[in-house]
Amino acid sequence: MDNNNKNKRLLSLDALRGFDMLFIMGMSGLIVNLSALLPDCAFAEWIASQMKHVAWDGFAHHDTIFPLFLFIAGVSFPFSLSKQREVGLSNREIVTKILRRAAILILLGVLYNGFFKMQFETLRFPSVLGRIGIAWAGAVLLTLYLKPKARAIICTIILIGYSLLLTIPAPDAMDVDVWTKQGNIAGYIDRVLMPNHILWRGVMDPEGLLSNLPAVVTAMLGIFTGEYLLYSRHSGKHKAATMAISAVILLVTALIWNYFQPINKTLWSSAFVLAAGAYSLIMFTLFYYIIDVQGYRRWCYFFKVVGVNSITIYLAQRFINFGDISRYFTAGLATHLPDGWGAVLISVGYITACWLLLYFLDRKGVYLKV
Repeated sequence: MDNNNKNKRLLSLDALRGFDMLFIMGMSGLIVNLSALLPDCAFAEWIASQMKHVAWDGFAHHDTIFPLFLFIAGVSFPFSLSKQREVGLSNREIVTKILRRAAILILLGVLYNGFFKMQFETLRFPSVLGRIGIAWAGAVLLTLYLKPKARAIICTIILIGYSLLLTIPAPDAMDVDVWTKQGNIAGYIDRVLMPNHILWRGVMDPEGLLSNLPAVVTAMLGIFTGEYLLYSRHSGKHKAATMAISAVILLVTALIWNYFQPINKTLWSSAFVLAAGAYSLIMFTLFYYIIDVQGYRRWCYFFKVVGVNSITIYLAQRFINFGDISRYFTAGLATHLPDGWGAVLISVGYITACWLLLYFLDRKGVYLKV
């Protein structure tokens, strides 16, 4: 991307964000229901298994959704920062916007967790949106004040330091392995600081306090990618090739690290950061090459509609029963379909109901911007 195109919005970012969010708005369920139509097919069974989180150690496709979203948020920041500086915003003004965005995301996460139930003594504090706000803010504040080399050193220190921290056993879990839900130090911190406000009461929270540290690195990997796209004078094809090679390096490093400490999404282990980073980078490379380099754009409107209003649909599913909407229109026909196909139809209806809402908002130019 040359300097004359710095401020152009990358359609690949919106499309990839939409592709990612599609699995949150029903695609995972659709794939599971489609796989059930082939009960004796090992590949179909494997595909279905990818549509849920692993129980503890390991890596499935469903574990990539969250870090990919955070990575994309990182990629977009250098472009946003360039625009803000071009219109004359000072660092102080930019920091204010960053902190406000983080605070809004944390607040939305608490609302998503059930704030209006008024059960404040057990209200869950950590959240997906909260982690995005905290990790993204941490990464972009570092970007605002430090050079890339210094940030790379800090990221390395975080990953190594976090791995060392995870070797410390939880003081309240005697004779339990440090690499278990009860024995890890991250869970202990959650239990001590917010015992009644975590998802797994008495154990830990999957978006707990300590694991926000490595999540900053996930966002930073996206920022490094965005800076490369923004400032490199190489051709789009060269950039895509470089990013693909970088993804392979991240993957190899993740597999080596996994030998010493497992890939674990709940702990957001250092090996997980690198594995998810590899996946995120290769997926972005594919979308970037096809859409922004080769110019094949028409096919991605379906995903773009979701991508530009991703937080909207994430929150909307908490407050709107899209399942009932789908069943209202499809349940009758579903009863006349062969076994299994009814569930597929209802899943398609769910995705359609979500997408039509986003399509309507897109046509009206209505976007939830945080």
